[in-house]
Amino acid sequence: MSTLSPRPAPAAPRALPAPTGGGFPGAVRAEWTKLRSLRSPYICLSAGALLTVVFTFYYGSIARINDHPVQPLGNAGVASVVLVQFAVVVLAMVAVTSEYTTGSVRSSLLWVPVRRHVLLAKSLVAGVVGFGAGLLYAVLGMAVAWPSFDGHATFDAAEATARALAMAAALALTAVLSVGVSFALRNAAGALSALFGLLSALPALCVGLGGTFLLTVDSYLPQTAGGHFMLGDGGAPYPRWAGLLIVAAWAAVAQLAGRALLVRRDA
Repeated sequence: MSTLSPRPAPAAPRALPAPTGGGFPGAVRAEWTKLRSLRSPYICLSAGALLTVVFTFYYGSIARINDHPVQPLGNAGVASVVLVQFAVVVLAMVAVTSEYTTGSVRSSLLWVPVRRHVLLAKSLVAGVVGFGAGLLYAVLGMAVAWPSFDGHATFDAAEATARALAMAAALALTAVLSVGVSFALRNAAGALSALFGLLSALPALCVGLGGTFLLTVDSYLPQTAGGHFMLGDGGAPYPRWAGLLIVAAWAAVAQLAGRALLVRRDA
């Protein structure tokens, strides 16, 4: 009679490594990966650099030709914000509206089920990119404007650094504001129209029509408040540092609106 050999004991299950990369840090890494893998951010940033070069060269040349008073060199870069801010606006807007256009936002919300994390992650990434772009444009603008000023500008390292950091902070908040508006409206045309109206058309309208009331309204709009924070040249009914708080308040309102509609509506 044959004997049966005992069966070997089953191997113990191999312990799986603990999952990593989730939560808010994982959402930030995912948004950064998505942003740097697209072509549109590089196009936006390159367009902003080109606008900075053209505008600051023109700014310095006009100061020289018209024999304007000597001014800080950093004024040229800060003055270019009126145009180059839209490079950051479009970059931040496309990061949101492109996902709604293609439907990939459903995947983003599936991978990151806490919806506010999606909004905050996109805002953080866009804000950091906006800050870096602001520094780059400020330095580039001063480098281009310096020879075109031809003696009509002064350079002070501390002043130039302060202007560059102020410009970077303003563009970072503009990017955060743009993300909030884009989540609220979801549509590229609607978001761009709203942001252009708020950042450019409305200030021009208030200044063009004039009057005490409209000029007061203009002083509390994000572009005017940001300009006062960056330049601090007087004329505003509040101290220079309050300009940054006003821009931050606009960005916070946009974030709250975007978050409310993102949570309540289907993707």
